[in-house]
Amino acid sequence: MKHLIVAIILMLMTSCTSSAQQIDDDRFISHVVDLKTQTLKFYLKDSLGNNYSNFLNLKTSLEHDNQSLIFAMNGGMYLRDGSPQGLYIENGITKTPLDTLNKLKTNFYLKPNGVFYLTNDNKGAVCQTSEYKASSTITYATQSGPMLVINDSIHPIFKKDSKHFNVRNGVGVLPNGNLIFAMSKDTITLYDFADFFKTQGCKNALYLDGFVSRTYLPKKKWVQLDGNFGVIIAETKHMN
Repeated sequence: MKHLIVAIILMLMTSCTSSAQQIDDDRFISHVVDLKTQTLKFYLKDSLGNNYSNFLNLKTSLEHDNQSLIFAMNGGMYLRDGSPQGLYIENGITKTPLDTLNKLKTNFYLKPNGVFYLTNDNKGAVCQTSEYKASSTITYATQSGPMLVINDSIHPIFKKDSKHFNVRNGVGVLPNGNLIFAMSKDTITLYDFADFFKTQGCKNALYLDGFVSRTYLPKKKWVQLDGNFGVIIAETKHMN
């Protein structure tokens, strides 16, 4: 019996270690958010109606409001004027509608694409655009594409031997309901990027953007304050 207990403890320790190693994959900068204990919001325009465009501008604005920026990542594709491409909801208000057009020229329209959203009961979800249902409980949402992981499977169009490499960022929902954000530190294929989320146990994961991708995560010594993009997803905390 004693040997059995020891074996179980060792197995659990190994499992925990393996999980930590997966999330800390050296190819990626990643961040896990528990919406029950951490504050996550989407940002686009400042009080003057101008796009924040990058993390430096957002960080400066937040600090004026006695808030500190903990984590930030660009949150989806955008048009030439910096407005979101596809659905964007901020503080429960729909700023741009769901895009259900069928085009094949960009990653956004590589079907199935999807929606990442948060609800007022502190839950996050990723779903295919075709399965998205508008609700008054949704506080934040951004649409992008393609889906990376769909119902436990890597997007069927992705190829292991793809020659298309790029820096990429995305989001997935972990088995415990927490969110995991990740950005590749170097160029990577869509297949390998999707495989990272699948390895974490994400049933569904969504591609957010490519070569313009930036992440701000000082606790992991990763600080990118430059850039010129649209929606920003950020974790904040009130200063003491």
